[in-house]
Amino acid sequence: MNAASLERGPGVVEAPINYLAEMTAKPYSYTYTPPGGTPQTNRRITAVTRPIRDARSIASSLSLERQGFILVQHASSVRDFYNDEEVKAVYYPECERLLKEATGAARAVVFDHIVRNAARAKSDKMVKLPAKGAHNDYTLSSGPQRVRDFFPQKASQLLQHRFAIINIWRPVQGPVLESPFAICDAQTINPEDFVASDLIYPHRRGETLAVRFNPSHQWYYFPLMRPDEAVLLKCYDSADDSRARMTAHTGFDDPNSPPEAPPRESIETRAFVFYQD
Repeated sequence: MNAASLERGPGVVEAPINYLAEMTAKPYSYTYTPPGGTPQTNRRITAVTRPIRDARSIASSLSLERQGFILVQHASSVRDFYNDEEVKAVYYPECERLLKEATGAARAVVFDHIVRNAARAKSDKMVKLPAKGAHNDYTLSSGPQRVRDFFPQKASQLLQHRFAIINIWRPVQGPVLESPFAICDAQTINPEDFVASDLIYPHRRGETLAVRFNPSHQWYYFPLMRPDEAVLLKCYDSADDSRARMTAHTGFDDPNSPPEAPPRESIETRAFVFYQD
């Protein structure tokens, strides 16, 4: 099937993807209220309507090493994903076991998580809005820096061997009817499409990747995701060979979402995957 017929076929939605517009300054965003007179962000966005394909029909052929993402069946024992203590005590170990099984790694360590719910974010500062801009969470510099941040005594040893940072994204409630999660096939992204962007915290400065539009990008999503499903997404890989090292992802406004659809509730964890302990 050629690209034109695929774009017109069933299982494809057309929706805007928010890309980084052309700009000369390095993009930045503050995670807190910035000093007086400083904009929260200088990012300029351009929305480009793109076909976003239903990946369920090809789920069995997806690979973290090729496309950079996979879908897994995985039920969690967590009762309340808005309870930080329960998430860290129950969900973190679940994710670590899942990642070791999915990758064959020697060790996995979850180090962060975000819960997203547009309605709840209005009253709970720990809950975030869905992120609706094409991005990747780490750069070639900030990936290794995260290892140094979390393992200052062992970083030099750990960084001598292959490691990855993999996100696990899952719905808290389902099926997802609003702001579904889209991922770009890593094989269709050129390194030049990524633009390093500062993410400024009160006590540190991180670096993420914004994404410029390229017509070769192929976007996918898994419609109507349920809480017993999860997407594993590679955000960094230290191996510099033919495998996927990182990919772009974003929430998007699905034109098929019913007007009365409840806001998407989801959780994403970020984890180190060490291939040699």
